[in-house]
Amino acid sequence: MNKVLLSIVAASVTLAACVTTTASKKGQAQATVYADFPITVKNYAGKKTHSVAYTGQMARHVLHTSAKKLVSKGASLDQTTAYFNTKEPGRIIISPVSKDGFPVLETHMDTISKGKNLSGKAYKGLISGMPGNLTGAELLDLMLEKSAATEKGFDPLTGYDYTQLISKFTMGAVFYNQAVDNYLDEKLAADVHPNSKAYKKGKAYTGKEHVWDEAFGYFGAPAHTMELTAAEVYGIAKQKADSFDKADYNNDGKVSLVTEMAFAHAYYAASFDKGGKTTYLHTIVQAFLDGRNLISSANGEALTDDQRSTLMGYVQVIKVQWQRLIAEAVFKYAGSVYGDIEKLEATIEANGDAKKIYRKYAKHWGELKGFALALEAGGVNLGETGVNLNRLIGYSPVLLGNTQVAAFVGGEFVQSSSVSLSEYRVQMINLQKLMIDDFGVEARNKDVTANLAQLVNSLGVATAAEND
Repeated sequence: MNKVLLSIVAASVTLAACVTTTASKKGQAQATVYADFPITVKNYAGKKTHSVAYTGQMARHVLHTSAKKLVSKGASLDQTTAYFNTKEPGRIIISPVSKDGFPVLETHMDTISKGKNLSGKAYKGLISGMPGNLTGAELLDLMLEKSAATEKGFDPLTGYDYTQLISKFTMGAVFYNQAVDNYLDEKLAADVHPNSKAYKKGKAYTGKEHVWDEAFGYFGAPAHTMELTAAEVYGIAKQKADSFDKADYNNDGKVSLVTEMAFAHAYYAASFDKGGKTTYLHTIVQAFLDGRNLISSANGEALTDDQRSTLMGYVQVIKVQWQRLIAEAVFKYAGSVYGDIEKLEATIEANGDAKKIYRKYAKHWGELKGFALALEAGGVNLGETGVNLNRLIGYSPVLLGNTQVAAFVGGEFVQSSSVSLSEYRVQMINLQKLMIDDFGVEARNKDVTANLAQLVNSLGVATAAEND
């Protein structure tokens, strides 16, 4: 059994528990939509009618998509940091916004949640997958700074597509890290935010109810996901006009970015699942629903040992499945990078114009690297797998002169000689094999592993041994 996965055995056992019946032990109906859970706080005297609250997390999803759009348009550092680092009032939503056939309810950040940023929640641990010995938060700040000095977020000299690097790593360093290594970890300890007390004085939710809600919010799924197919959730994330009716669950004529939109890892889960090989989206959301139903059933009392044990089973399902779907993204973009190199080499061989292909190569590499970095933020020691992951990808794509970023010195990225583009293709195949062997990926989009023997043959025995 590989050491990176949290526990395949535990996950397989708790998956059965995750897909529960629609009735509790007392025969009460269980929620299938993540909404309207009852207030269980003892002696609550406020005006709220339900105990669900995760608007802060959804605000950060919108801050992320807005910052991503700004970087891609070549915005100034002041503009991007306004959405990433500050908590200033009055910020308009840059993305998602209304489209023809897909009207969006909220237009300003403050209507979702006030005083939120992304940097304050970013991973504080060191990131080994990029040079400089930086924490996750420091690395994101550096990327924002560097992106502002580029044309529309792209640096051709390093091959860094900052739009993709910032976006995918933010999803890991903020959303994934906060959910699995904070709310579903330390904050679920019995003596932290106990279920027998309100989260804060006067709030309509208990400590454990709110902790669980916040973790759910960071996944980014519509509240009514269990009533949708993966393809429908994918369409909602893409704001397709023919998906509007599926998104508008409350039939008010607009899509709420808090409860009806799909973001971040929920979108990627849907993108893999719509192929029919995996069920990441519904497995994770069902585990969140089952956990919330369980907490609500405690009726404002401290959770018993049995309840906590069952709840931690749902946590295990969420963590294993969430980690694996990020690994699926690494697998997919390794295949994309492989294909881009193949096209690059053919174009160069024919003395063609490789500019557009190189740009796409850099984009796919940014997505690959951003997701790979995210795996470092999940509270799991990746060990040897992490070393292999970083060595196979490197600190940058292999550039056209067979160089690669090797260090960060004096505020600048420094390059040195690297493997050839063809040898880097082999490394992409080995990276996909690593995702299969150590993370158990199943969707395997853009699978190029069957090409290994043929490519290694064309490069010679030395390369085969080096990448074995």
